[in-house]
Amino acid sequence: MSGFGNQPTASKQHGPCYPSSDMASSVLGLFEETEAYLRGHFRLTSGLHSGEYLQCAKVLAYPSYAEQLGRDLAERIQTLTGGRTIDVVVAPAMGGIIIGHEVARALHSRSLFTERDAASNEMTFRRGFEIRPGESAVVIEDVVTTGGSTKEVVQLLRSAGANVLAAGSIIDRSGGRADVDAPRVSLQVLNPVTYSPEDCPLCRQGVPVVKPGSRPT
Repeated sequence: MSGFGNQPTASKQHGPCYPSSDMASSVLGLFEETEAYLRGHFRLTSGLHSGEYLQCAKVLAYPSYAEQLGRDLAERIQTLTGGRTIDVVVAPAMGGIIIGHEVARALHSRSLFTERDAASNEMTFRRGFEIRPGESAVVIEDVVTTGGSTKEVVQLLRSAGANVLAAGSIIDRSGGRADVDAPRVSLQVLNPVTYSPEDCPLCRQGVPVVKPGSRPT
């Protein structure tokens, strides 16, 4: 499979790096091809409702697609960081694990993931994963909506003494507005229409609402 277009220029500090239109259409083409671009009535993790949802897991179920997305995202991370050596890639479970692993493969880095503690609901390292002080790290997600999970992992890494160089995602659903407290890149930026539950036209039409993804609302 070929790449997804030309490499974009790096963004300014803490801002998103926008892809070329050719690359963006190719990324969305993968979602269409794998039936991962869902239309209906969805309740997002934020509690807002939307008529569309991108289910990255369905695209990443194809290893060749996951490898190419990881390679392309790694290229954009390297552009943003000026080609600096990256020691470790960290992804929040569950959605970020596969793409984080593929980005780490492309960067020749270690691949770790964080999990939510059942008692505190805070991101933490388990399974013997450790960060060594002074390591250079990036945080990778499949989808950024509010940026909350990515920001938690950035803060966790910094508290462990890591130097967080950047964050990246396949999809940015925030329209470029999410603040993750680090420079970031994405392969596709979207600005989907969302509604509060009290003002949702899909609710008024009686369309059943479903909660996609792996994280409870």
